[in-house]
Amino acid sequence: MFSIPVFLESFEPLFWAARYTLLISVLGIALGLVIGTLVCAARLSPYAALRRFAAIWVSFLRGVPLLVQLLVFYYTLPVIGVDVPAIFAAVVTVGICASAYISEIWRGAIAALPKGQAEAAVAIGMTPRDVWTRVILPQAFTMSLPALVNELILLVKASSLVSVVGILELTRASQAQAATTFRPLEVYIAAACIYLAINLCLAALGRYLEHRTAV
Repeated sequence: MFSIPVFLESFEPLFWAARYTLLISVLGIALGLVIGTLVCAARLSPYAALRRFAAIWVSFLRGVPLLVQLLVFYYTLPVIGVDVPAIFAAVVTVGICASAYISEIWRGAIAALPKGQAEAAVAIGMTPRDVWTRVILPQAFTMSLPALVNELILLVKASSLVSVVGILELTRASQAQAATTFRPLEVYIAAACIYLAINLCLAALGRYLEHRTAV
């Protein structure tokens, strides 16, 4: 029979573990935004070598599962003499993986903008920098915001994979709690509730930002 006391008692340790889930997801999306912007710029570059490199980057990262990327990165560092905490490897891997998807989100948003806007901005005397910072990027950000929020939600769920390298995030904490209490149903439902609450908050934040940036 389902135990309400065990279900409620599971929330306290899981809430503490959820901090690592949020930390890895937020830092991962931040790193992914930076790298993804550079990859997007390479995809739109007039130089063929940069375009090919960016295309290979995106194809490889979207074609290899995040779990495999994490294990390769985590176990490669000690081989080359680099000793870093597991959480560092997790954030970097999540960020690099996210960059492939974010670069395509940016590229799609920029490609969807009417070319006449950039041409009109140049015609009235704007510099290329002004065209990008005042015309193209603000509109591209607004158009891509739903997809970016969706990517962050996906990263929150995908962060459960970092438990394989020993990080006590929400999924690993729920596994440990289930093994201790011998009540896996109650513990995993509590973990599911926390994941749901986090993602509902992110979705609400996304809707708020969409409303604030709507033209």
